[in-house]
Amino acid sequence: MEVRRIFEYALQREYEGKRFFEENAKRLSHAAAVEAFKKLAAEEQKHIEYIQRQITLLDQNKTPDMEMGATMEAAGFFTARAASEVIEVTVLEAMVPDLPVLRMAYLIERDFAEFYEKAAGKADGDARKVLETLAYWERRHEELFRQMHDRAFEAYADMPWGG
Repeated sequence: MEVRRIFEYALQREYEGKRFFEENAKRLSHAAAVEAFKKLAAEEQKHIEYIQRQITLLDQNKTPDMEMGATMEAAGFFTARAASEVIEVTVLEAMVPDLPVLRMAYLIERDFAEFYEKAAGKADGDARKVLETLAYWERRHEELFRQMHDRAFEAYADMPWGG
């Protein structure tokens, strides 16, 4: 398996994810969703830097930098904070117009996680650990957007029809 090609593909996907979050942060109508997308774009930038570091080390015939991932994890992720915040029903109702974008964010993060998990299953040693770390991060993002979408959808489903 060509680890460098997997990292290059992962890097491209992370750039796409970052762009998706940045562009949709400008289009969303609810402040909580906008802030979540802005913070996710910043996290995707961290993923980009992490992957770029691994490619650089690979090109230098050095082992992957597992410490970088541990340091990023120890610094804390927005996802952990965001998932613990409680969004009131009135806020959820305001997010109804953003449901399709929240759903797309969830699907993108799920696809990223699945890609990293499959690639990790084919990798060995530290390369496997790097990919497992990325998969773990993406699963956390996936869960955040699934929760945001599902809670907003429940509020939508409970809304009275016809005003």
